[in-house]
Amino acid sequence: MSVGTIVLIIILVALVAALIGLYFYGKKLQKKQAENEAQIEAAKQPVTMLIIDKKRLKIKDAGLPSEVYQETPWYLKRSKLPIVKAKVGPQIMNLVADERIFDMIPVKKQVKAMVSGMYIVEVKGAHGQALPVPPQKKKGFIGRFMDKVRKAGGADAVK
Repeated sequence: MSVGTIVLIIILVALVAALIGLYFYGKKLQKKQAENEAQIEAAKQPVTMLIIDKKRLKIKDAGLPSEVYQETPWYLKRSKLPIVKAKVGPQIMNLVADERIFDMIPVKKQVKAMVSGMYIVEVKGAHGQALPVPPQKKKGFIGRFMDKVRKAGGADAVK
C-alpha cells in the first residue's frame, strides 16, 4: 500500500466516525426538543392581548428579564429573536413569539393567543377576525423548474 491510500483510508474512517457522532448527537437533540415541546404544550394558557409592535431583536436589546440573557448559551446571545410588544390586561409586556407564527401576528390589533410563560405559541384573531396570511416567498429558479416538472409529469413525477 502506498502512503496516499493509507492517508485516504484514515480520512475516510475519520469522516465516517464524525458522521456517526453527528447522527447520535442529532437524535439526542431531537429528544430534548420533544421534551421541551411537551412542557410548552402542558403550560400554555389562552390570553387576549393587543399587539403594539413586533420586531426581530437581539436578546440583550429585547427588554426581556436579565435571567433570560444570563441563561442563554454563549453561542446564541448574538442571535435575533422574534419579539412582540403587547398589552396584556393593564400591563405592557415583551414576549417571544414562535418563529412559525411571527409573520401571522397582526400589529395594532387585538388577538387571542396561547401563551406559555413568555412564549407565544399560537395566535387567533379576536372577535372572529381572520388573521392575515403571510406573503409567500418568491421561488428561485430551481423551485419554478420543479413546479413545471410536477405539472408536466403529474403528481408522481417528482417528490
